[in-house]
This record gives sequence, C-alpha cells and structure tokens, in this order.
Amino acid sequence: MENNISESSIRLRAMIEKAIEDEKITREEYDKIIYIATEDGVIDRHEKALLSELQQMIEDKAVKFVIK
Repeated sequence: MENNISESSIRLRAMIEKAIEDEKITREEYDKIIYIATEDGVIDRHEKALLSELQQMIEDKAVKFVIK
C-alpha cells in the first residue's frame, strides 16, 4: 500500500489550513481546493480526509463562505 503523500495533498493541506486559520473561505478558494484535489485524476485517501474535514467545518460553520 502506498503511504507517500502526494504533492497535491501537500498543496491541498496548505489551502485548507489557511481557510481554517482565517475561519472563512471564498468561492474562488473553494474552487481552487477542488481543482487541486482532482487535477491528477485521482483523489487519494489523504485528499479525501482533508476534503472531508473542510466540508465538516463548513457544515458546522467553523469555516464560513464569504463574498470576496
């Protein structure tokens, strides 16, 4: 089983951590996160976990969508 973290997972984590730190996310940032996760055609387990965490925080309103 592959345990290496992909380059896209590292970039994805950085963007999601910024949204968590800011407690907000714009539609543009959200779209970029989705693009990064899908750009290689595969959403690996690390990316799935990060996306799930972000989605839960949005649902819990810990991270809010804002208009830029």
